[in-house]
Amino acid sequence: MKLEKEAGAVEYFFTKSPAGLGNLKSEVILCKKCGLSKTRKNVVFGAGSDKAKLIFVGEAPGEDEDIQGLPFVGRAGGLLTKIIEAMGLKRKDVYIANILKCRPPNNRPPAPDEILACRDNLRKQIDMIRPKVICTLGKFASQTLLNTETPISALRGKFGNYNGIKVMPTFHPAYLLRNPGDKKLVWEDMKKVMKELS
Repeated sequence: MKLEKEAGAVEYFFTKSPAGLGNLKSEVILCKKCGLSKTRKNVVFGAGSDKAKLIFVGEAPGEDEDIQGLPFVGRAGGLLTKIIEAMGLKRKDVYIANILKCRPPNNRPPAPDEILACRDNLRKQIDMIRPKVICTLGKFASQTLLNTETPISALRGKFGNYNGIKVMPTFHPAYLLRNPGDKKLVWEDMKKVMKELS
């Protein structure tokens, strides 16, 4: 989903924040910028290494994530863990986050105003970690970070750019649970990521 730059917005530049992810998390937990703050059980900030070379970004927390306050802990999260381990990594070696930090009711797709309200939180997380590669999982994460309306089927497998960081769009693990035949395509994408990281 293409999000136009706000009028008068300045180009975003990376600067190391002295506050760190812990302080940012404390701020985000109190966030009330959109209506999801009224329906969430927990803010799902993100998890993993603050020195990660690889960040995975999904669209929004689901029910299991909302209950536990952690990203990708349901069935899709289990598949993501298997993908990470097949890459020779552990979850603690990477960082996992979402475009939205709160669960949309009934796991509906993120709304444009919710993405606008929340995207600076992810931007700051990426700024603080400064990974070598970002792997976007699914349509909303890929279109938001790459500022495009191109379908995920056309984006996946080709590196894009987010503020100087390489972005590999691929299918969301939840999609793979419904379409297991496409796991081989995601593995091709992950091999490109591994090559970039090596």
